[in-house]
Amino acid sequence: MERNNRNTRQGVVVGAGKMDKTVVVAVTSNVKAPKIGKVVKRTKKFMAHDENGICGMGDTVLIEETRPLSKNKYHRVVKIVEKAK
Repeated sequence: MERNNRNTRQGVVVGAGKMDKTVVVAVTSNVKAPKIGKVVKRTKKFMAHDENGICGMGDTVLIEETRPLSKNKYHRVVKIVEKAK
């Protein structure tokens, strides 16, 4: 059975190590402000499931939506795009 298309996002790990198998990923996007029309940078944090616990602080990762895994966790780490320096 083939999995349907899932929403993916790319972001930076801003929280790792405090929770078991969970990382906090900050996803930044540019949106147009409704009133003034200026392009504004918005950041949203997502909790993502990291099965092997290999993500570290500052890593750039790709996350995808999945079924709810806990109260706040409904994303899964697909791959590490770039390790932190």
